[in-house]
Amino acid sequence: MSPKPSISAFFPCYNDSKSIGKMVEDAFTTLKTLTNDYEVIVIDDGSKDNSRAVLRKLSKKHKKLKLVFHSKNRGYGGALKSGFKTASKDLVFYTDGDGQFDISEMKILHMLLTPDVDFVNGTRMIRQDESYRVFAGNLHRFINRWAFFLPVVDVDSDYRLIRRDIIKKIKLESNTGSICIELVKKAERAGARFREVDIHHFERPYGNSQFFRIDRIVKTYVELAFLWIRLMVIDKFFI
Repeated sequence: MSPKPSISAFFPCYNDSKSIGKMVEDAFTTLKTLTNDYEVIVIDDGSKDNSRAVLRKLSKKHKKLKLVFHSKNRGYGGALKSGFKTASKDLVFYTDGDGQFDISEMKILHMLLTPDVDFVNGTRMIRQDESYRVFAGNLHRFINRWAFFLPVVDVDSDYRLIRRDIIKKIKLESNTGSICIELVKKAERAGARFREVDIHHFERPYGNSQFFRIDRIVKTYVELAFLWIRLMVIDKFFI
């Protein structure tokens, strides 16, 4: 019997001091049931609360916890790029550090990552956010799925298990939330085979969304426009 694949699990963290501790603990609990070779990584993207104090305390307890501290905020894409760069195991799982997902459902994704699958995408069954955010999110999802011809329904769910071999084949450039679309599209072009599964989504236990602000939304859509030109025009027809 071949050994179980090793797993890296990482979380981007920005002012998530009240939720990141439980996320890390739940990750260790879950990973122990899936493999003997694992690591947990947290990318603190310039938090202004006491997230780093919480993380340093956790690192004294867990030797397999890796911490990456950005000196200034690099944006969601910047945090994800650091996570993928730091991950060293066969499989890479990531989700947000705000506590809106159940880490134990990583087991479902792991079960579905059969030899003929490279990328398992978690799709939120019922999105537990304010109604205006749900509407805006659904519209965003619909437009971008068809603009980029994406192979998954919920491109912004940020609950994923991916073979690291696929990640090594692509170069991610986005620094905003547009990285989710870039990741999925470039993975598809690198030959990834996809599978989707429904997962639970919960109300945010603490704080507010760091993304749903006018400045960040505008920046993301500007980057999406350039991403569409690069991926759907230049790369497709001129390279």
